[in-house]
Amino acid sequence: MKPILFCLFAALLYSSCKQNTPASESSEGTQIQGTWKLVSNIIITKGDTVVAYPVKGKEEIMLKMYNDSHFSFFTHDTKQGKTKDSAFTAGAGTYKLKGDDYSEHLEFCNLREWENHDFNFKLNVRQDTLVQRGVERIDSLNVNREIIETYVRLKTAK
Repeated sequence: MKPILFCLFAALLYSSCKQNTPASESSEGTQIQGTWKLVSNIIITKGDTVVAYPVKGKEEIMLKMYNDSHFSFFTHDTKQGKTKDSAFTAGAGTYKLKGDDYSEHLEFCNLREWENHDFNFKLNVRQDTLVQRGVERIDSLNVNREIIETYVRLKTAK
């Protein structure tokens, strides 16, 4: 009987020592860690749908990166800023992921009026494809639109 009590006590002690990890550090968060390339961005504003990416006639790339608690993104034209349509956008912040509920707090952005805003989305990951869908709303900028962004995971060099 003593060995059974010892095993039960050891199991109880072990389970009480297990640390709870935030959602972004859970296995849910690890599935998005890495670098993702935007392949499609659809914006819906008051019922009007616009394909915002890729932009016809523009050569640019948009990447989004995740670690266990932070995200960053940038858009950059591929002509080194030497055309009239040169582009550069960048931002970063923290995120939380629980199931398919994904939220971002944008801490830094070259579009400074977007800083310190929170955005809530649904996130769906299947193999090497990530789809982020939700509403971007900033009342002070009169922004209220649904976005549907589709990314593919970039392979890491070995």
